[in-house]
Order: sequence, then C-alpha cells, then structure tokens
Amino acid sequence: MNAAPRSELFAPETKSLLRFLTCGSVDDGKSTLIGRLLYDTKLLFDDQVATLASDSRKYGTAGDDLDFALLVDGLAAEREQGITIDVAYRFFATERRKFIVADTPGHEQYTRNMATGASNSDLAVILVDARQGILTQTRRHSFIVSLLGIRHVVLAVNKIDLVDFSQERFDAIVAEYRVMTAGLGFETFQAVPLSARFGDNVLTKSERMPWYTGPSLVRYLEGIDVARSAEHQPFRMPVQWVNRPNLDFRGFSGTIASGIVRPGEEVVVAGSGHVSRVKSIVTADGNLDEASAGQSITLTLEDEIDVSRGDILAAASARPELAEQFAARVIWMHEDALQPGRPYLIKIGTRTVGASISAISHKINVNTYAPEPARALALNEVGEVNIVLRDAIAFDPFTEIPGTGAFIFIDRMTNQTVGAGMIRSGLRRATNVHWQELKVSKVARAALNHQKPTVLWFTGLSGAGKSTIAALVEKKLHAASRHTYVLDGDNVRHGLNKDLGFTDADRVENIRRVAEVAKLFADAGLIVIVSFISPFRAERQLARDLLDDGEFVEIHVDTSLEIAEQRDAKGLYRKAREGLIKNFTGIDSAYEPPERPELRLAGGTSAPEELADQVIAYLAENGYLERDEETDWSI
Repeated sequence: MNAAPRSELFAPETKSLLRFLTCGSVDDGKSTLIGRLLYDTKLLFDDQVATLASDSRKYGTAGDDLDFALLVDGLAAEREQGITIDVAYRFFATERRKFIVADTPGHEQYTRNMATGASNSDLAVILVDARQGILTQTRRHSFIVSLLGIRHVVLAVNKIDLVDFSQERFDAIVAEYRVMTAGLGFETFQAVPLSARFGDNVLTKSERMPWYTGPSLVRYLEGIDVARSAEHQPFRMPVQWVNRPNLDFRGFSGTIASGIVRPGEEVVVAGSGHVSRVKSIVTADGNLDEASAGQSITLTLEDEIDVSRGDILAAASARPELAEQFAARVIWMHEDALQPGRPYLIKIGTRTVGASISAISHKINVNTYAPEPARALALNEVGEVNIVLRDAIAFDPFTEIPGTGAFIFIDRMTNQTVGAGMIRSGLRRATNVHWQELKVSKVARAALNHQKPTVLWFTGLSGAGKSTIAALVEKKLHAASRHTYVLDGDNVRHGLNKDLGFTDADRVENIRRVAEVAKLFADAGLIVIVSFISPFRAERQLARDLLDDGEFVEIHVDTSLEIAEQRDAKGLYRKAREGLIKNFTGIDSAYEPPERPELRLAGGTSAPEELADQVIAYLAENGYLERDEETDWSI
C-alpha cells in the first residue's frame, strides 16, 4: 500500500464528512460496493488484500476474482449465508471528502438494523439489481429512509454488466423509481448505473457506458451538499452538560442541532421561557465568533438563569413548541409489540421523560404505503400514534428540524431501545378541562379512617389463590373497622372492562383502567385490594407510578403452574391446552413474575388463612394501620 493514501486518511480537518448508508434487497451488491470503494480508494494494507484473496477462494462467489463483499460481511453467519445481518460501518476518504458508510441489512426481518444505520446518515444509496428491477424491499427501504428524515438519495442500478450495460433497462428502472417515490419528499435524487464487482462508474466513469453522462458514484458523493439546510434552520442546542469547573465559570455544553449562534444573540430556555444573551462560545481550541449545526460547544450567558441537562437553548425569535401530547410516526424495533397504555420512556435530544401511547391511528403498510387499522405495532411495523408525556417537552416537527423532532422509545424495565419516532405535530388539550380542586384532601380522608391509603396489588397465575387471599384480607380489615374495597379481575370485566378481550393490547388497557380506578379509591383514603393476574411488569409499574411513594404494595402469590392447574376448578387450563381458549396466561401467553415485590406469598404450600395473616402483619409492621386496642395492630 502506498504512503499517499495514508496521508489522505490523516489529511487536514478542512475536509467535510458525509455519512451515508447503502440499502437494498438481499444480494443487490451492497457489501460488494463498499468493498470496492475501500479497494479503489487504496485504504487496504497488503495483508488485508492477501486475506481477502484467501477468503475469496474459501467463501467467495466471484470465481477467481476478489469478492469485495467479504471485506464488510464480518460475521460468520453472514459469510455462511451470503447475506448482511448487522450494520457494518466503514471509513474511507478521497482528496475532496471523508466518508462514513453504513452497510445495512437487506432482509425484511432485519429492518430495524437498517433503521439504525439510517438514523445517523445524511444520504442513502439504494441499490437495485439491474436484472430484478424495483422490488418490495426497494419500496420498504425508500419509505424508511424518508421516514427517518434522509432527503438525499442515490439510486445505484448495480450489476449493469449482467444486462449488457443496457441504457433502456436503466432508464426503465429509474422511471419506475421516480413514480414510486414521488410523494416521499426527497430533495435531491441521482441515478447511477454501475457494476460494483468490476468498478464501472464507482470511482471513475466507465467507458462501457458512453450513453451515461452523469458523474460516477464517488464523484457525486464528493460534491453533494447535505449540511446547508441545517444551518439555515432556527438555532437549537439540547443541553448535554452544565459545565461548572469553578465558581467563576458556568457554561452549557451540547451539540448544535440546527442553526447558527453568535455572541450577543438572544437565546431562550425553551421549557421555562427565560431569555438571555450569549456571552461567549467556548471550545477546547478557543472561543468562536460563531458556531453552526453539528458543532459541539459550550455557551456562556450574560444572565444567571436556570438551565439544566435536557433543556433546549433556542433562538429567542424562533422558539420551539412546548406540549405534553403529540402525534408521531413510529417504527417499532422490538419483538414485544408496542401496546397503547403501556408505559415507556422517551428520549428526545438530551431529555428523557415517561410516556405512553394513547392511541394508534393506523399502521402503514411499508410495501404499499397504504394505511391499515391496528391495535398494536409488531416488530418492524410503522404506525401513526398519539403520545402522552408525563411532562411537557420542547420540540419541533421532525420535517422542520430533525434534531429536535426525533426520539427513541426505551423500555422502562430493561433500558433497551425498542423503537424510534418522528414528531409530526403537538396535540392541544381541551382548554375547558381542568383538574378540580377538592376541599377535603386524601390525608384528611385517610385520617378519618385511621389508616394509610394503600393499594394492595395481588398478582399471580390464574388459580394461584389471589382472590381467595384478597377476600380474607378484606374480611379481616373490615372486622377491625378498616375501610376497604376489592377490585377483582373477573368482577371488573362484567362492567368497566367488559369491552376488552384477552389479547396483549386488551390486557394492557385492562390494567391501565384498573390502575386509574385504584388511584381514585386511594385518593378517597381507602385500602384498595386489587386481585388481577396482571401478567406484565410494565403495567404493574404503570400502576405503581400513578400512586405516591409507599402507597403501592405489590404482592406476588407465588404458585407454580403445576399447582395452579391442579386447582383448575373452572377447567380453564384444560381448555387452553386443548386450544379452546387463546392467549391464556401460562400456556400461550407469558407471565412476568415480579422481581422485587414488597411481599411474596407461598401460594402453593401455605393455607390461605396463613397467607392473609402475613399480609395483615405486613401492613401493621409498615405503618399502614394505626394502633387498635382490640387487634393490637400498631404502627
């Protein structure tokens, strides 16, 4: 390998950086194209080329030629199957520009991996096999690229050598693609006929296609401007860190999402509305006269105003919206479906807030772009949803400023990223609906009842003994003049929740409604006894979050499936195993046992009376019941 390419790799930082991804159907040649780019730009050492030659003989599909796809398909499973599974990132550079390219999977089941690669990219190279033309995955990937805000697209018609470098075939594919993507909002579009295997129109123009008058792929990527629009948007900077090294310096650090900022300009803290002027723009290399989108900086302000991590500093003359409800488009990226009512965390910019889906308007068939009805979103599905947040956030519609309009869903229990979304617009609450201030407080009601408001949440399999124990607990409390109410799973489904079935979505809504009712009863100062299978941890956490600290007592009636089936007086387990009952917990629907319940009852080995006494003892020992001379229950 020559020294000159290494000098390109470590060239002065005046070169701009372009992040792009390649996507397309399986075997369209994405990995081969990236391998060819690395080879032609001379970024491979001699030992890498030797290894590639050896691997090409062992794994390759290009005969005696080098199989450039093997430079990127690093996973053993990919080499064995001949497909890309994971997202592979590679760096290369030319004299004019630096590039980071993401090779994303083509198979439908790995759509979420493709979305991950698209989330950090400025441009998409969508490959099409000249023999196959536009396929379903071409439509799918083009839609997701548009969904995730990429506005610059290159259609690479690959394997043009296998159709004899036909201009007619190339023109037909390009015309079909233009019609298909007419409504996707791409700002720039360039079609390039190429052969990644042989390098035609990759780095330089090919003499075998004199009819093509456009640039080669690399020359086009070197020249396209993708950053200009971000700089022309209003200034936005999510605060990542409050920089306070000593008493004399207080700055706010973050990466500028959009716009330009200069000393002396007015900025606003989007959430609070506090306004100040920029005093200085500080970086490790010294102060700047201005900073623009993409730069990481620290701002100091002329006034001592309250700014924290998660706040957005914005141009005072063009402020973002502020809302606690908004409409969004979501791509779901987890095996467990998105369910309305289930609590999640949403991270937008540098701020994380609790959220839930209040409604799914529809899902979108990404193969036809047609809306379809939906009650949940499964893995890789895209939908239009309404989202409710626990706190108002500052945002911009994604189509206007992607940096403050994109967010991710985080599972509250595992902390995994489970989805990505783009805000379409804020939803305004009805201005005539207000929380009514009441004259008697929860504390006053509880004091009258000589007890602490509490929700005893019994959870366990069907047949575990929840209802039996709950009834005994209420009987004992009632005998001691305590004020209680039982919410039983079967009873509630006769009225409040009789419109719900037993799908995962219905189960989530079932528990959400019960949790809200339990909250109201707790506000009345009662001891609320809830007896529900409530199979999902997330919904039990939702119920806990609705209440004040210490008011939620999770009680796991820990009875094995074997014992629960033996107690099956209603024959439900038998019917479920025969397929007569669908979505039955423990059989064909999962039960997620509590990890750290306040109380765990050995439902399979102890008598119900004994277990009920354990609950009463817990309440007395933990201050939920005032001293009573007859029962000797004490704080």
